Amino acid sequence: MTGGRGTAERGAGERRTRRKAEASTGVPQPPWGPIRNPMPPLELLDEDGLRRIDDTALRVLEELGIEFLNDAALDVFEKAGCRVDRSTKLVRFERGMVRETVARAPRTFRLHARNPERTLVIGDNTINVGPVGSPPNVSDLDRGRRPGTFADLTNLIKLNQMLTCVHHSGGTLVEALDLPADSRHLDLYRAHTFLSDRCFIGRGIGRERILDAIEVICIARGITREQLMAEPSLFTVINVNSPRRVDREMIGGLMAMTEHGQPCIVTPFTLAGAMSPVTIAGALAQQTAEGLAVITLIQLLRPGTPVMFGGFTSNVDMKSGAPAFGTPEYVRATIIGGQIARRWGLPYRSSNVNASNCVDAQSTHESAMSVWACIMSHTHFMHHGTGWLEGGLVASFEKVIVDAEILHSMRAWLSPLDLSDDALAFEALKEVPPGGHFFGATHTMARYEHAFHTHLIADWRNFQSWQEAGSLTATQRANVVWKKLLESYVEPPLDPARKEAIDAYVARRKSEIGQRGIL
Repeated sequence: MTGGRGTAERGAGERRTRRKAEASTGVPQPPWGPIRNPMPPLELLDEDGLRRIDDTALRVLEELGIEFLNDAALDVFEKAGCRVDRSTKLVRFERGMVRETVARAPRTFRLHARNPERTLVIGDNTINVGPVGSPPNVSDLDRGRRPGTFADLTNLIKLNQMLTCVHHSGGTLVEALDLPADSRHLDLYRAHTFLSDRCFIGRGIGRERILDAIEVICIARGITREQLMAEPSLFTVINVNSPRRVDREMIGGLMAMTEHGQPCIVTPFTLAGAMSPVTIAGALAQQTAEGLAVITLIQLLRPGTPVMFGGFTSNVDMKSGAPAFGTPEYVRATIIGGQIARRWGLPYRSSNVNASNCVDAQSTHESAMSVWACIMSHTHFMHHGTGWLEGGLVASFEKVIVDAEILHSMRAWLSPLDLSDDALAFEALKEVPPGGHFFGATHTMARYEHAFHTHLIADWRNFQSWQEAGSLTATQRANVVWKKLLESYVEPPLDPARKEAIDAYVARRKSEIGQRGIL
């Protein structure tokens, strides 16, 4: 029979790896690895529905245009034959040119980590997860909600490095508000490079910040900029200031990334009723138009540069104006956004988001909805995968663990079912008589510790034993887990000479910024 012995041996190897990790941290996790999605993507719209959204998006580009607040970008569009109004900085696009230009972007690409074992495939049926990005505040049960600091930032990087369901080190996991705004990106890059062996996100606000990220990653990997062009290592997120405006600094970051062959995640900020039409169909048409316009610029600058189509469409509370996430509207927009990305042949980014103000049932069910939408849309990069709270205003240590629980469970659900002879368990069925039980069966005892998916914080004891053990809620158990993981953190190895070179570069750049500034 095929798959019997090999599957069993692989299972035994994974169990040994898991036991080793648990022994060092005291926290059960499966081995690190990308999440493979074996299911077909969910298709909410038929071809006619997708065509109508596309046609509206292309009408926006042809008739209304997109505002690009950067003269260098206007020069590129003008040279390509777009209609450019220099007085309003509006660019209007011919739809055939958009289709031809966007088609130059690759469907899949690799993102190379300084540890080759952490290199990611972007595209195909692989889901890669990165942590929360850019909140100004941080929270935990011990110290409450507070402005972010560099110490909080480094602890969040370390914590996510310890999670096997996180594949990317992220960007600004929380703003280090105790550091100068014009140079804190240098401390951010140094922290990612020293404390994690995974890829990270460069800050796309301006050209200088991106060039600093490129220099740091080249030093960390010990490569030239020419090799970096062939082996991308950085993401950045380019947000459109919806509706229909791309600002000067974002374009500067985009151009620096594109010149060096590094992929941008192009993400319009389309919240229905606020920055886009109140209907989800209208918001998706706007998201598509804005995303395609920026991706067109990237492909005009450097054809074949990797890029991702980002979806972030959700609704807002029309009474307060506050954004809502993890809602039915968000799920629908995420899944249809995936359809649109596939229609254009582009890798897709979406997010694990919620709008709750604390780590409670609302935050968990909204995140579960968001993660499910990411999976069913065939998201390739899940941004804000762990720790997002309060509509993105807070990075929560406990929420990191709750999200990791969701992600580990989803990964286990997506994993292939073992159909080996051993797993089909005929001998176990033969051993146990009618009306008996399998608790003590030979087959059960051989798999006693790892018969099923292990959980970070789930507690299945009955009420009496749960009460006797301390009656901790899931959020309180998450507080215990993140502390255990931080206590067992070990910095991944990096050549001391490269560390010294990064330190020297950061010190030099801080001195230059202090003398003249970069903004």
